[in-house]
Amino acid sequence: MATLEQKLRNWLERITAWLRSPERSEQATEAGRRAKAAIQDMRDSEAGRKAEAAVRDLRDEIRSGEAGRKAKAALSDLRDSDAGRKAKAALQDLRHSIDRK
Repeated sequence: MATLEQKLRNWLERITAWLRSPERSEQATEAGRRAKAAIQDMRDSEAGRKAEAAVRDLRDEIRSGEAGRKAKAALSDLRDSDAGRKAKAALQDLRHSIDRK
């Protein structure tokens, strides 16, 4: 039983050391920066501004059919834009880098 206990302690110590390692922290920080930059690029893009305005219109209006269609089209344009794809890829990279740690 003592050997199993010792193995568990060693395993826990290694995991703790790895979680606190500077390399892991730097990787997560870099992935976070890339994701944040991609999301900001998406927000600053023309498609992003249109989607934001359409969503605002949707909130302001009584969800009429016209506003809903405009918002859906603008969000679809944003999803299909280059900035939207880059933001999605950056978020997936961030998610995968966190999962690997």
